[in-house]
Formats: sequence, C-alpha cells, structure tokens
Amino acid sequence: MDRRTLIKQFGALAVVGALPGTVLAQREDQYQTLPNPIPPENEGRIEVVEFFHYGCPHCRNFHPLIKHWRQSVPEDVDFRAVPAIWGNEQLRGLARLYYTALRTETLELIEESIFAAVQDERRPIFNEAGLRDWIKRFDIDETAFFETYNSFAMQTLVQRADQVARAYRIQGVPTMAVGGRYITSASITGSHERTLQVVDQLIERVREAA
Repeated sequence: MDRRTLIKQFGALAVVGALPGTVLAQREDQYQTLPNPIPPENEGRIEVVEFFHYGCPHCRNFHPLIKHWRQSVPEDVDFRAVPAIWGNEQLRGLARLYYTALRTETLELIEESIFAAVQDERRPIFNEAGLRDWIKRFDIDETAFFETYNSFAMQTLVQRADQVARAYRIQGVPTMAVGGRYITSASITGSHERTLQVVDQLIERVREAA
C-alpha cells in the first residue's frame, strides 16, 4: 500500500509526512536496485527487511506468509521487520507498540489482534491510554509491558526504524529489502507469494556476490 492510498483509505492513519522522491533505479521487472547499498546491522550477514505497518490491509494479508517463510530462512540470513512511520504520530505509536511487544516477547500472542484492533475495531492503540484499555484482554504482565513501552530504548528503536525506512526510500508497504541493495514487493512482482520467491532469489544473488 502506497502513501496516497493510505491517505484515501485510512484517514487518521494516513501517511501525511513528506518524503524525498524515489531514487530507485529499475534493473529487472521483479525488483529494484538501490544506487547506494545500505550496510547490514551485522557485518557479514545477509539482511532481509520487511517494511510494514498495522494499518495496511496488504501487510495483514502478507503476515501469515512471512511467518511461514521465516521458518526456513537460511542460517546466513538475518530477518527483521521494520514499521514504517513517515513522520505520522499514529504510525509512530504503533511502531512503539510493535517494539514493546517484540522486547517483552508478547508479539506472537498479540500481533494478529493488533491488526484487527487497528483495521476492524478502529481502536486508538497508537497512544498509551487506548493501549492500556485494549491490552487488558490479554494474559500478560502489564507492569513490565508498560515499563518497556515507556523506556528510552523504545524511543531509540522507533527513531531508528524511521531512519532505516528513509534510508531505503520506502514509498509503500509491505516492501521487502534484501542485502541492503534490492527492493521488491507485490506491486512489482504481482503477488505476495511471488515476492517471497524473488526474495529467495535475491538472497542467493547476494550470497554469490559475496
């Protein structure tokens, strides 16, 4: 889902922040190539990044496919999901929720419900008050959860996520980045399933180049 579609379909969840124009150069019909490679967080590893956000129905549809694909990720590959923010405060709040759930090991328990809360129930879980009311339905340690949520580490992770998305010039989600160089998505490949096939091919290309 691109930014313009978000504005039309999600109202308050729309992306309103301005970003520089795309700098991707088309090299093949199944992926795009960044002109300047982005180093991985862990040197010597093949990094695969999924950019997403919880207000995107395409991300919701992609989610179970990603979960299945991750089960067979090669040993030399590091996968991470990065929430897109684009300067929008509600998306920033959802990014904080994602990283809190990830750090407190509750993501598996609540992630599908996050998609439902945002897209179906329209619950304001992008702020602490709305999140506190919603989170009570789950059997988790709320004290530990909100200590993490309000920690300085969460601010740092959210800020870093925004920086990474800007570095990759992400214009829509879900988008997959491979090896700091290649970008692909269903808008390029034609389907989520094909996207993951292209990701596997790009992983092999990065491995061979190394």
